[in-house]
Amino acid sequence: MKRRAVYALLLLGLCVAGLGFWRALRVHAVSAAPSVSYLASWSPDAAAKYLDEREVWWQYWPPAKRDHGTVCISCHTNVPYALSRRALQEQLGHAEMPAPEQVMLDNVEKRVSNWPQMTPFYSDAADGKGKTAQSHATEAVLNAVILASYDAGQGKLRPITKTAFNEAWALQEQTGENAGGWKWQNFRLVPWESAESAYQGAAMLAIALGNAPDDYAADPDNSKHLQMLQDYLKRQYAAQPLMSKVYVLWASARMPGLLDDAQRAKLLAEIGNLQQSDGGWILDSLDKQPFWKMLEGTSDSDGCATGLVVTALEEAGVNSRDKMLDHGLEWLRQHQSADGSWRAYSLNERRDPNSDIGRFMSDAATGYAVLALEIARQDTGQSRKLASIESQPAAFRPPDSNHVHSTARP
Repeated sequence: MKRRAVYALLLLGLCVAGLGFWRALRVHAVSAAPSVSYLASWSPDAAAKYLDEREVWWQYWPPAKRDHGTVCISCHTNVPYALSRRALQEQLGHAEMPAPEQVMLDNVEKRVSNWPQMTPFYSDAADGKGKTAQSHATEAVLNAVILASYDAGQGKLRPITKTAFNEAWALQEQTGENAGGWKWQNFRLVPWESAESAYQGAAMLAIALGNAPDDYAADPDNSKHLQMLQDYLKRQYAAQPLMSKVYVLWASARMPGLLDDAQRAKLLAEIGNLQQSDGGWILDSLDKQPFWKMLEGTSDSDGCATGLVVTALEEAGVNSRDKMLDHGLEWLRQHQSADGSWRAYSLNERRDPNSDIGRFMSDAATGYAVLALEIARQDTGQSRKLASIESQPAAFRPPDSNHVHSTARP
């Protein structure tokens, strides 16, 4: 009996000790929670610094220089910068627009104001047949997209933005299978300078129209152009790569009728099927290229694909509690680089991702990642609360790269 009593006491002691150890583990787990939250946060300040430095580099990069003291507008650097930088200004509590952003905006307004005197970025003589018309139309669309994004934030459509829209409407295709769209500069470089890019550009203009204040899209003077644009986007939708369809999902929130219920459901299912186990997306899966040269590391999720998809999901009204959206946002929060950027890679050729030109895709990735995270932060009607670091010191590289001549493409 004594022996049994001793065994019983020992067993009881082990149980008590085990319970204490389990409680200690729980306490440790709770105390460790803040560090997990910290790792899941991101730095708006670091992102702003990266974007500004890259914009300054672009403005001073000789191949980006254009006539009348202006600079080329790049799809991978200037456009995402324009769409995202103002949101960071509000987030960081800065009353004034940073100098690089002001220079960029002044540059666009100067070219719009003096449109008849401005030389297209590319020409038939220097870059091949058709490049003058392609470049002219591409710039007209992007000028309107950029200026409309700023006016949307101010709640007032300025005369300069109306001028930009008029310049784009004047170059809208009127006949043929591309009626309602625009010519687009095509250097066989995806995703922004290839045959498919015209559709993306048209979708971006649809987004800008949907966001334009003062009921610009409802103006009867624009009804013909708007109807042609809608018809073009719907008519050409089925033939587009998934990346282009993601832009239409984004635009559909502001321009009802672009997608019917069946198309929307199918598109969301396709996007969901391509989400990686880590919560992100891979650019190559959205825009398959048979000639794509695999780079080490590019089989991982990237900031460009993830930022674009998450932004489109948010704008399209996907519920904030949706797991696909929530996991995408979590990936963005956890994958900001030390220099403030999110990484992405060229689909066209091998590039050093740390070189000036090699950062083009990371410029786009950072702009879209910031846009996605800022939309989530501003969505105060939802329960999601984003953690953000007020200011985290980081080692920044000197201002970096962008696009333009055939020797420097994304």
